[in-house]
Amino acid sequence: MSVFEKLRDGQSYDIRDKQYQKEVHGEIDRCNDICFDINTTKPSNKRKILKLENELLNNQMNDGTFFTPPMYIDCANRVFLGKNVYANHNLTMMSVGTITIDDGVMMGPGVGLFTDNHEPKNIRTISTKEIHIKKNAWLGARVNVAPGVTIGENSIIGTGAVVTKDIPDNAVAVGVPAKVIKYIK
Repeated sequence: MSVFEKLRDGQSYDIRDKQYQKEVHGEIDRCNDICFDINTTKPSNKRKILKLENELLNNQMNDGTFFTPPMYIDCANRVFLGKNVYANHNLTMMSVGTITIDDGVMMGPGVGLFTDNHEPKNIRTISTKEIHIKKNAWLGARVNVAPGVTIGENSIIGTGAVVTKDIPDNAVAVGVPAKVIKYIK
């Protein structure tokens, strides 16, 4: 079982562990290099950007899916994308714990998705929880999503919100921490 699978199953890891270093930091190095290439490509060269994004995300940039550079994804092998997913510039994904984004999701500039955390009593120990953003959700500018959160289908998360708990389908949530203020019919 890989380190990624063990983390997804709830196991914690010391970040100095040799297997962790090899698998996770090997993927981080791969992603850093490709993100650098994406982020230093002329914005008008969309063909090259899309080619590099496909290299980064294992050929998932299909059927209208596109991320506007610059962006940072640390473990792209743990990102699973649907169709017609869009992210505006300055997307950050710390995805060692797995991020699943369903069809039609839209993300504004500066969105952050964070699947990992460190143990308070031993900051060298990492634990993860998966993030799932369901179909047609919309995350406004500078939304941050904490480990373990599911954002429901057709939900809207307002600008600057910090989502620390699950958001139900068809909800509008705002604030720090994000709270549901209404539902969309």
